[in-house]
Amino acid sequence: MKIRKLLALVAALFAGMTAAEAEAPAGYYSSLTGKKDGELKTAIYNRIHNFTKVSSYQDLPKYFRITDVYPDSRRWWDMYSDIPLYAPSFSGLNREHSFPKSWWGGSTTVGAYVDLNHLYPSEMKANTAKSNYPLGTVDTGSSIKFQNGMVKVGYPVNGQGGGAAFVFEPDNEYKGDFARTYFYMATCYQDLTWKYTFMVAQNLYPTLTPWAIELLLKWHREDPVSQKERDRNDAVYGIQNNRNPFIDCPILAEYLWGTHKGQYYDGSTGGDTPVNPPTGTPDLVAPTRGMTLDMGQVAEGRDAVTKLYIKGDNLRGKLALTIYSGDKAMFSIPSATLDGSLANADEGYWLNVTYKPTALGLHESKFVISDGGITGSVSVTLRGECLAVPTLTACTALPPSSVESDRYLAEWSTPEGEVIDYWVVTRTQYLNGGGVVTEEIPAEGSPLEITGFDESSRETYSVQSVRLGYRSPTSNVITVDHSGIHDVNAERPLEVQGFDGFLRIICSEPQSACEIYDPSGRQVMIIDEVDHNTDIYLSPGIYLVRTAQHRTPVKVAVK
Repeated sequence: MKIRKLLALVAALFAGMTAAEAEAPAGYYSSLTGKKDGELKTAIYNRIHNFTKVSSYQDLPKYFRITDVYPDSRRWWDMYSDIPLYAPSFSGLNREHSFPKSWWGGSTTVGAYVDLNHLYPSEMKANTAKSNYPLGTVDTGSSIKFQNGMVKVGYPVNGQGGGAAFVFEPDNEYKGDFARTYFYMATCYQDLTWKYTFMVAQNLYPTLTPWAIELLLKWHREDPVSQKERDRNDAVYGIQNNRNPFIDCPILAEYLWGTHKGQYYDGSTGGDTPVNPPTGTPDLVAPTRGMTLDMGQVAEGRDAVTKLYIKGDNLRGKLALTIYSGDKAMFSIPSATLDGSLANADEGYWLNVTYKPTALGLHESKFVISDGGITGSVSVTLRGECLAVPTLTACTALPPSSVESDRYLAEWSTPEGEVIDYWVVTRTQYLNGGGVVTEEIPAEGSPLEITGFDESSRETYSVQSVRLGYRSPTSNVITVDHSGIHDVNAERPLEVQGFDGFLRIICSEPQSACEIYDPSGRQVMIIDEVDHNTDIYLSPGIYLVRTAQHRTPVKVAVK
């Protein structure tokens, strides 16, 4: 039995002893009853699309320690590989958007960018291989691009893929998990404009394409909701105050896309258990007691605004809102009261909380909600950290790798030791039909996959790092076209000379990690160390050479 099977068994036993099945608060889904098809889907959207965003993408590992670690174990619960990796270290893992962020254009301002309902820890190689390919069944009769004993990437079986070259197939144990994640994303973000439509279409209903519906329903039925999903759903709710309804009420998928399509939803959960109707007793559904609203890190002299979701049932009169204790002077809200009817509304109410620090360091205070007819009060911890304004050094843009007709990987390096939140790649396309288009693309790190290269005759890119809202100076500019990489220069301490059948390294001192590329960006050779007058034998052609000491590629012709 595989290690993860053993851990999953332990987790299930532990969860069975300590936790009840995932349950939304009474009345959480009451607004869905009596609706069908697109109206039902929009009612779900109204229930879940407003939530408390986590402080930053960079902070996700600390939330994963709550949502994605095996019970009674420090091992990360990774649905992408069998490699044993342990918290709190996040080494070897990526923050994986299981629903690819490039599908909505990659914007960091969209809630999906930091929505824990589809963000999971993933082993790096598996995450890279997955790329932005859609889910699907890999055709095992053809060559498989990637497999690691759990997941596969390869050509899709007939009828799948939505036009993508490859598909990503999860392990059978988690196919239902991914299906319910995609049901959530197609509903919570039904109003987005899609850049890639492998599995989604530009409509509010059904949003998912026919082949995607068929595949996801199959996986949803064959791999029912697990205790892992229930526990994670509860944990995510405690962090961001919304839930995946397709975990709480699996039958909803059938009402929207399956066997119950066209029927009015009757308020059932797993199939038979009715949702308790509101009793009339005032109740505060969100925020939950004891949660923390993390404002993240703020540079000195700046402030941050984070939204706190407030949702009630049968609240009466006004809620009293109070900030007290600790560093209360550094946190503020627009008003000390909130009309209960605003919180009772189906969509709830989003309250702006401002953190404006007046000193460096960590700061905390308490936010309390009371009155409105509820018993007692609900307390939320407000937390933020003020740091000095960062000093950022320009990145070095490097030649791209894996250059293909329609895509390439933009690469860069960042000065060692600098703490970076994310990078911004400025891409300029010189279009085939004329015209120039420039866009800024947020990136988690180098390399960044650039697609749509076939629309351009050539392109350029430069890079800036971002920390606490401040940007570094712009890097040098790299130009890429379909015949190779341009704008590379030879400069000491490295020169390269081309001869008949070989090239010769000219250097003032030994060079390490010597890399040789062809004009398409494909790596031809890597040599641990080269010395002055080292000869390297190659086929005739144009090559680019760089070393650890000389990152600017040197272009040379071998005859």
